[in-house]
Amino acid sequence: MAAITMLSKTKIRPNKAETPRPATMKSSDANCVVSKGTRIEGDFSSAESIRLDGVVIGQLKCEQRLVIGEAGRVEGNVKASETVVMGHIKGDVVVSGTLHLKGTAQIEGNIQAKFLVVEEGATYVGKCLVGAK
Repeated sequence: MAAITMLSKTKIRPNKAETPRPATMKSSDANCVVSKGTRIEGDFSSAESIRLDGVVIGQLKCEQRLVIGEAGRVEGNVKASETVVMGHIKGDVVVSGTLHLKGTAQIEGNIQAKFLVVEEGATYVGKCLVGAK
């Protein structure tokens, strides 16, 4: 079962029993916040949700929900349960649930996700594998 949704002016929703989660998350909803101006060098992992507005140079693993803000940047592979990208990732992305690429998202690397939601303006360069595994 694969669900890819391209969002533009009219919304298209998958008509499956299981649908992607909404993409909204405020920094107050995150258990871990990496603020703009913060730079982490080395592998970073959390069992809780993360809001990233800073920079991570290394692998990033989040067992729950990861939101990368417009100022957020990751230079390394990303693995998470649910992910919303508004910023930039240079590395491979593996998401066990839904990957939301907002209009400002830029990914340079391969994508693997159960569901993929792409807004107009988002870009990625790499291979994309979407569906249940």
